[in-house]
Amino acid sequence: MNQVLLEEIIEYVEHNIGSFHSKRLQSLENLKLDKILKRKNPYLFKAKNILTAQDFVKTLLDAHLSSQEETIFGDFLEGLAIFINEKAYGGHKSSAEGIDLEFEKEGIWYILSIKSGPNWGNSSQIRKMIDNFKKAKKILRSSNSKINVNSINGCCYGRDNKPDKGEYFKLCGQRFWSFISDNDNLYTDIIEPLGHKAKRKNEEFIEAYAQILNNFTQEFIQKYCDRGKINWKKLVQFNSEI
Repeated sequence: MNQVLLEEIIEYVEHNIGSFHSKRLQSLENLKLDKILKRKNPYLFKAKNILTAQDFVKTLLDAHLSSQEETIFGDFLEGLAIFINEKAYGGHKSSAEGIDLEFEKEGIWYILSIKSGPNWGNSSQIRKMIDNFKKAKKILRSSNSKINVNSINGCCYGRDNKPDKGEYFKLCGQRFWSFISDNDNLYTDIIEPLGHKAKRKNEEFIEAYAQILNNFTQEFIQKYCDRGKINWKKLVQFNSEI
């Protein structure tokens, strides 16, 4: 990869990382306490011996935000990977179900399903990905019977030292970024630009977070506490009663 492309990547990241922060903040501002209470396991919170309303709400909020952020940032990284591959190999976003990227390299057509990290799915989700690979291959071969197609599960971070999974290859971390860009150092090159304006954006997020935490704690006390104690029975009934 030449220097011009690296500069383009930095420009792309600095231009688009704001959408991650905006979506992250928006997801926080749109939250409703009752909505996340219904999605989480009340028995787990009881088993962790959480005694105060603020501790309960903070644990609940952090668990929800963690999964939300992983999804939002995963979408951003997928977009970054497609942008980089387009510059390096002329790849493009695939229209096939479950396939994120397609490109040709050294006479082989690659179809990629991109995930954030290596531990992204259970056996049924992996089977679904393999089915999507088979369908995409069938479509490609219907218009070109001689095309050589390889399936790749690309993971933006982590390691897997046994990439050959039989029906597809799993490339994680450095292997993935190197494969789509032909740059072995790309996985570290993208670290610095990802921090663009991160301090200011995070300060905005922390301010909104504190406001939500206080509002939710007040609402939780009113709805699910009796004389300063969490009413676990009422909480479980709200979460699970038919």
